[in-house]
Parts: sequence; C-alpha cells; structure tokens
Amino acid sequence: MKVPWFILLMTTLFLVVLPLPDHQVHASRSNIIAERGHLAPNTAKHHKPPFRPGPWKPAHATFYGGSDGSQTMGGACGYENLIEEGYGLQTAALSQQLFNGGQTCGACYEIKCVNDAQWCKPGQPSMLVTATNLCPPNGQLSSQNGGWCNPPLEHFDIAQPAFVQVAEYKAGIIPVQYRRIPCQKKGGIKFTITGNPYFNMVLVWNVGGAGDVTSLQVKGGKKLKWTQMDRNWGQKWTTGAMMQGERLTFRVTTSDGKTSTSWNIVPENWQFGQTFEGKNFK
Repeated sequence: MKVPWFILLMTTLFLVVLPLPDHQVHASRSNIIAERGHLAPNTAKHHKPPFRPGPWKPAHATFYGGSDGSQTMGGACGYENLIEEGYGLQTAALSQQLFNGGQTCGACYEIKCVNDAQWCKPGQPSMLVTATNLCPPNGQLSSQNGGWCNPPLEHFDIAQPAFVQVAEYKAGIIPVQYRRIPCQKKGGIKFTITGNPYFNMVLVWNVGGAGDVTSLQVKGGKKLKWTQMDRNWGQKWTTGAMMQGERLTFRVTTSDGKTSTSWNIVPENWQFGQTFEGKNFK
C-alpha cells in the first residue's frame, strides 16, 4: 500500500523540529563556539587542593650574612630588597641539589635543629624561611669539611638572624630536619617589569601556596597572543615579544601544578620599572 504524500511530508517535518535533549543542545553549542575560537569545549573543572606541608627530611645547615642580615640582600633568585619585598630576614640559600637551577626560588621551608644537644636550642623550636639564594658548591673542599653545598648534599645556608632561632651562634654547622610548607603571603603576586622593548624581563615575587614558579606566560590585549616566557635566572623571566603598548595578563604556574591568571592587571601605558599586583594562590 502506498503512503499518501502529505503523511510523509508531515512525518519529515515532525522529525526536523523534534527538540534535542538539553545536554545535547548545550554540547552542540559549545562545540560550535569552540570551533569559532571563542571558548574551549565544555570540560569538567578539576580543582587542585591547597599546597600541603611535605614530609620531614634530614639535612644540614650553616649561616651567613651577619647579625643584621644585610649581606643576604639580593642573590641568585633575582629578588632585590628582601625587606621591602616581604621576605625579611627569614631567608636561606640552598645547595645546588635543592636550588634546582633556580626553580625552587620562592619555596618556603620549616627547619628545626635536631640530634645535637650541645648546639640545638632547648625544646627543638622551628624556623620558617624562604629560598632566596644559591649556596654554590666548592670543589676545592670536601663535602664533609667545608664543601657543605657540594652535590648531592641537601644543605641550607641560612640568614644568621633566622639561624640563631634554632641553634647557638657558635655551632657553625648543625644537623636539621626540614619540610616544604605553604607560603603565606599578604596581597597578590607581584610582577616587576624591567628591560627594554626588545628584551622584557619580569620578576615574579610574593607568590603564595607552593611559592616556586615553574612557568610564566604573558598575553596582551591587542596583538600579543599567549606567549611562554623563559627563565633567565632565579625568578626573573624574559621574552623578546613586543609587550610595550599592550594591556597585559600574566599566568603563573607553580611546582604543584596550580595556575593563577591575573587578567588585564597591566594598563597599556605601563612603563619599565613598575610593579603590578595580580591574583595570588590561596
């Protein structure tokens, strides 16, 4: 039996206008927008937990810089005035093993003197320090006698005002236990831009959470697309991309894989030597 033509037509129209389930509609719209480059496809957001203290590990520690800590300013991490930048005198230079080519700059540690009744302070108090410098190896000296920072030793050369919180000044070198801890910071991540139009350098400091920056990206509001910056030394990052005249966004990634994006924090009329504040890690 032949089906009348008007019944076939009505059936076709019904199928055409039959609505899709809601989840299919949303998925289709997202994919279309993604193809146009405006939005990434829908993906589940996986929030990483806050940075947690790590396990206790054995090491040794010495001190440097004098009682006022003045000789600890600056250093291999690229930080300048540690007092003004909020690090104070609670700082340490790391052995090459811990320094990791500058990647560990900005990491925070809890350290306590152990197993030395003569030099450790009673009650085994602990101190909190930030990694701000490198304790270089000394190939002319034995790792057991003066070459404390030779690889593969894990060693802390601590600013003297912090060192004496856990041990006597006369100790010289002490056995310690240490662990990574979250960095507690006031305010946002700071970005200090120096250099010139053809060699932009950005110092990243006052970083909370894990504290140590493993990646820095920059994006402009006009022509500058997302650009990966290169570690120049410590926490100073560089790029030859044209940043001047752009409203800038920075994206920071720390060693625990967390990312913080500070959108449009730098105005188009920014100048070299200025510092800008972005979103910090919780």
